[in-house]
Amino acid sequence: MNCAAAASAYQKDWLRGLRGQISGGAPYAFVNADTPHELFHHMGVPMVTNQWWSAVISAKQLAPHYFDRMEALGFHGHLPRYSSLPLIAQMEGDFDRQPWGGLPPPAILCARASSDEHPRIFQRWADLTGAELHLLSAPAVAEPKPDWWVQAREDWETFYGSDRLDLMVAEMEELIEALERLTGRKFDRDGFAGYMARIDEQERMLDDIAQRMADAPRLPMRIAEQMPNVMIPQWHRGSDWALDHVRAFRDEVEERIGVDHAVCEGERTRMMWIGAGLWFDTSFYTAFEESHGAVFCWSMYLPFAADGYIRADHGDPLRALAARVSSMNEQLHQPPWVNEWLVKEALRWRIDVAVMLVPEHDRFSGYGSHFARAALEAAGVRVVQIRSDMVDPREWGREPVEAQVRAVLDGKEA
Repeated sequence: MNCAAAASAYQKDWLRGLRGQISGGAPYAFVNADTPHELFHHMGVPMVTNQWWSAVISAKQLAPHYFDRMEALGFHGHLPRYSSLPLIAQMEGDFDRQPWGGLPPPAILCARASSDEHPRIFQRWADLTGAELHLLSAPAVAEPKPDWWVQAREDWETFYGSDRLDLMVAEMEELIEALERLTGRKFDRDGFAGYMARIDEQERMLDDIAQRMADAPRLPMRIAEQMPNVMIPQWHRGSDWALDHVRAFRDEVEERIGVDHAVCEGERTRMMWIGAGLWFDTSFYTAFEESHGAVFCWSMYLPFAADGYIRADHGDPLRALAARVSSMNEQLHQPPWVNEWLVKEALRWRIDVAVMLVPEHDRFSGYGSHFARAALEAAGVRVVQIRSDMVDPREWGREPVEAQVRAVLDGKEA
């Protein structure tokens, strides 16, 4: 059994259907990753996520062309590339070059103002396409306690603040009204409560899987296999398929642990990958197994499925969704949240070495890098910082990066 292959096959079939819908003229939404996708799913609105589309363009090795184009257009060098790549492709207008023959104009756009650039990027999308734009606010939490994952699951009202949640709910209500106009259907609030409960069930199973893998004597599944088993069900979270797949994923992990399956027989060093996936060179994650017995066992996607998503509804699922979304990106990137969470995870997974991707051109993703490094090193974890980008291969040098990591691994073994 290989759940990762099954998830990838399902996603390919689903994407064919999505492509057919969009190409056939169905109204769709183009949204940022940290927006309330649940509303679009529940209303049956096809959706393309900005950062996912960026990863697709990068995986097709098209990013260098578009970033050269971005520079020729005069955009400043620190425009976040993970979020801006699709916009540059859209602006160029050569849709034959793009995957799927490019994207037609969306019916609706949605982003959080979680960085200075995101509202401007999506405003340019609106100017280009005429799509209705919804920008959600991102006010700061007054007291961002380091152990956010403890309070966020249950006592999120106190932690995130009633004023912030009131604002987020009001803005989501406006988005719901727009989706009702777009689809001609009313938002089923009772059905939404059931849908959110199913998502919570899914995330709790992923939490259990993460704990089982963290406790296993040796790593039973590489992160390149973990990612599709987590990210694809998250894409379809709360659906029958997603719940069934996560159960199968849990069974496969249990089976591997039960027979002491190890991805690296000579495992002696455990590593964590900090940052978004290296979408144009995922083979990097296995580069140190044979030479150093070093396995990448951790990426953010599996543990964040629990800590970032589980929110008790307390009878108000829309407000629980506001609690989920209101600080999603900040918890992954800003101190004190990110550094304390990474230390907690490093200790849980018995991490020896952390490899941290620091995107030079994405200020938001790099905000907490120095704090995170200091916290991890204080906890006894060796840290390698790689200054590159998750979708721009022009600044990625496989050989010098490998040499940088090998030097740290050699030092540990010495």
